[in-house]
Amino acid sequence: MIEPHAPARPGASPWAGPARLPVRPGTGRFLVLVCVFVCAACGLVYELELVAFASYLMGDSVTQASVVLSVMVFAMGIGSLVAKRLRWHAAAGFGAIETVLALVGGCSAMALYAVFAWTGGWGGVWAAGPRCLLVAFSLAIGLLIGAEVPLLMELIQRIRRQDAGGAVADLFAADYVGALVGGLAFPFLLLPFLGQLTGALLTGTVNVVAGGALVLGLFRRDLTRRARWTLLVAGLAVLGVLASAVALAGDFERAARRAVYGRDVRVALQTDVQEVVLAGGTHGRPLDLFLDGRLRVGGRDERTYHEALVHPAMAGPHARVLILGGGDGLAAREVLRHGGVRRVDVVELDPGLIGLARHDPGLSALNGHAYDDPRVRVTTADALTWLRGAPKSAYDVVIADLPDPGITASTKLYSQEFYGLARRVLAPGGRLVVHAGPVAARPRAFWTVSATLRAAGFAVSPYRVLGHDSGFPAGPDRSAGASRAPHDWGFLLAAQGPSAPRPTLDPRGPHLRTLTRPALAADARAASRTRIGGLPASTLVHPRY
Repeated sequence: MIEPHAPARPGASPWAGPARLPVRPGTGRFLVLVCVFVCAACGLVYELELVAFASYLMGDSVTQASVVLSVMVFAMGIGSLVAKRLRWHAAAGFGAIETVLALVGGCSAMALYAVFAWTGGWGGVWAAGPRCLLVAFSLAIGLLIGAEVPLLMELIQRIRRQDAGGAVADLFAADYVGALVGGLAFPFLLLPFLGQLTGALLTGTVNVVAGGALVLGLFRRDLTRRARWTLLVAGLAVLGVLASAVALAGDFERAARRAVYGRDVRVALQTDVQEVVLAGGTHGRPLDLFLDGRLRVGGRDERTYHEALVHPAMAGPHARVLILGGGDGLAAREVLRHGGVRRVDVVELDPGLIGLARHDPGLSALNGHAYDDPRVRVTTADALTWLRGAPKSAYDVVIADLPDPGITASTKLYSQEFYGLARRVLAPGGRLVVHAGPVAARPRAFWTVSATLRAAGFAVSPYRVLGHDSGFPAGPDRSAGASRAPHDWGFLLAAQGPSAPRPTLDPRGPHLRTLTRPALAADARAASRTRIGGLPASTLVHPRY
């Protein structure tokens, strides 16, 4: 229940006068606002770290961000109410809260990774264990962050009484600027240079040092001797835990990656765009490529997938080929197997993946050193943005080797605008081929993409090819509710004009199954009621099928 005011304890009295500070009041007030700034930056880093880890390990970034942020904001409100009871011991309460917050927030990334890596496959009662832990951390961190504000307000007023509006304005100005700095530091500094685990641990270190310095340095005369020693020992203990975790973070991360991705992990790289993990690929072992936790190249199924994607589109004219995505070079490898190819343009967003495809011994061997071929030219750009400036009728074949349509970030690459631009760069008689996700596991999403292509003016032939039983899942999915549908890939071969091209393949290659028109009509009607990547299908699909 929200009270109009927090009643004083029996025998307690309001502050009789300003706090006895070792510095001038103006300097003390400035130091409190600096602490507000630092604590706000640390709090936002904790939030973003939880969202990023949940998205990498559990998928569906929209859902995970919504859960983390909504739970955390709710908990902040509860924490503010609870902190009203501590305002008569504001200095000691704030010191204790910062110590606990530094420990919980700093270790949250490591704890989440450990639970997902070593217990995520248990199933049964523990099937939702990682998700429950995510909610628990969001709740705990939110409670502690929410409790900071009332206590900091009390500390500011202890230095110099001022009207409530002025004090609130000063405190929230420092808080919001700190949040901005923390929000920018996470993607541009902590994540690329330190990684999530070390970044979170160092953020906790900054948090406990800032809180401890403010309380034990500026407000030490408000503390009893016992409280000072208790906060000092607790802060040093937390610093010891965080320092030990930083020292062990490298070994821990390698062990956790092996538990998640297999024991053959060779490369783990955080690029400016995504996390890239390579497993195997040397000494005769099949290579697996993971992008942000999702399996992009499966060693046993890779050739089946890329042959089914590329070769049907190459059955017609194919002197000039455009590959959208496909930074691993595997689609380019299949294109170069065809005679008559004069130029291959690859448009890939992630230069780090291009670098691995050129220089990593396993991946470059798998793609046949395609990037060493003078006919292949690479452009680092977003595919949709690049298409807007691409020359008209410049390509005989366009191959969309893009992330799965079920991933929120890739939704724009399956839109009617995107396919309209792809149609614009196709020469007369040219073909477009699209990987549209698994048909058996997500038929509505597949047929939604098909309907979107038709709305953009293409005639479409849908087909699919089966993979191995273990092949090409969406990622290291350890949930008990994972799909039991057969593993397959669905493709859409499209061309301008009234008649759809017929997908054909070398008889020695994988067996293609053409999907029938009645199935298309039934599932396309269902597609109008589904969503791709969080966007209603109506925003992607023309109402006529």
